[in-house]
Order: sequence, then C-alpha cells, then structure tokens
Amino acid sequence: MKKILIVEDDRRIAQNIFRGLAAENFEAEIAYDGITGKQVALEKKFDLVLLDVNLPGMKGYDVCQQIRIYKPSLPIIMLTAFGEIEDRVEGLNSGADDYIVKPFDFRELLARINAALRVSDLLNPETSDKILRIADLEMNLGTKQVKRAGNVIDLTAKEFALLEYFLLHRGRVVSKMDLAEHVWHLNFDPGTNVVEVYINYLRKKVDRDFATKLIHTRPGMGYIMKEE
Repeated sequence: MKKILIVEDDRRIAQNIFRGLAAENFEAEIAYDGITGKQVALEKKFDLVLLDVNLPGMKGYDVCQQIRIYKPSLPIIMLTAFGEIEDRVEGLNSGADDYIVKPFDFRELLARINAALRVSDLLNPETSDKILRIADLEMNLGTKQVKRAGNVIDLTAKEFALLEYFLLHRGRVVSKMDLAEHVWHLNFDPGTNVVEVYINYLRKKVDRDFATKLIHTRPGMGYIMKEE
C-alpha cells in the first residue's frame, strides 16, 4: 500500500483528501503546518507528498526545498490557490514534480498522484536499469544516458524529459498541449513556441545524423515517435 503525506493547514481540505485516498486504498497521514510537515516527511517513509503552499510555520516552497535536499527522489505535488504562471514556476523550481490549483476535483488529483507514482516506480533503484527503446535509440532511466546506434547523446534535463515522454508514448500522437502539461507542467499557451523549439533541439540530436527519423509531425494534431 502506497503511503502519502498530506501537508495542508485547511483541516476540511486535508480531511477530504485523506478520506478520498483511503477510499482508493492509499495510506495517508496529515500534517497541519510547514515545520511539522517537513519533520514528518524527513523522519518517515512516504511514497509521495501533497504539499500546500501557504502554510503556517514554514512556507510550502521552503518545505519542498528542504525535502529535496534529503530525499531528492520523493515525488511532491504542490496544492495552492495561486494559479498564476509565476506561482507555478516558483513551485516547480523549488523542487515540486507537479502543481494543482485549488479548488480541484479529487479525480484530477488522484490522476496526478497515480502519474507521479508511475514515474517514481520507473526510477526506483529496484528498476534503475529500466531501458526504453525504439529502433536503435535507447534511454537508460537509471543512468540517465541516451544512445543511438551505440553513440552517446548528450541531452539537457528538459530534452531528456521530452524524449522520455515520447518513448513512453511511442506509436501514439501527442499534442503540444500534452507536452506542455506533462513535460513543462504548465497550462498550454497557444502563443508560445517553446514546444516547437525543444522539438527542434531534440531532432537535431536524435534524428539529424541518422537515416531513419523517429520524431514526426502530424499537422493539426501534434507529434508521434515511430520508425518510418
């Protein structure tokens, strides 16, 4: 049974989440302030932390940074009433894996929890040699190394995350909205070209020097990773 720490000072919200998680067969524990939340997170074993931003005693951003120092692989989802892009970016830069804005539907929170746990399980030391492959391209999730035709490809952290998402969804069309939400964890802004820019970076590294192209554009739909 997965164990989740809820750090939330609003007792009604905390109890509602607690009951919802129990109904989904999770074990949960609640801390109602930042200092207690940090201590409990560091002293006990949890599979994931749900962390409010505006906490008494110690702000959620600071709690997140402290947890990251000692438990860098522990998934953290931030809960907050602040929905501006700047607030989301600050939360993610403090070390959070995901960010959900209040009020939220518990079904969405549950989906995000399950997604974060799937990624965590993939990166668990017991499965640290997990290899994702397509054609002659392979990604080692344990060593964070990418190779194509035996040649090591150097990627930035965001390029690695983008390629990992493609590999996990190989053979399926993924939209720019999918990529923005799951790789950048931000609501999609039709006016930004950040997805296209990073797709171009990735293509230069994994496709340009090889006869078989793997990343393909589907006009009006998005992108797909497949052999063609």
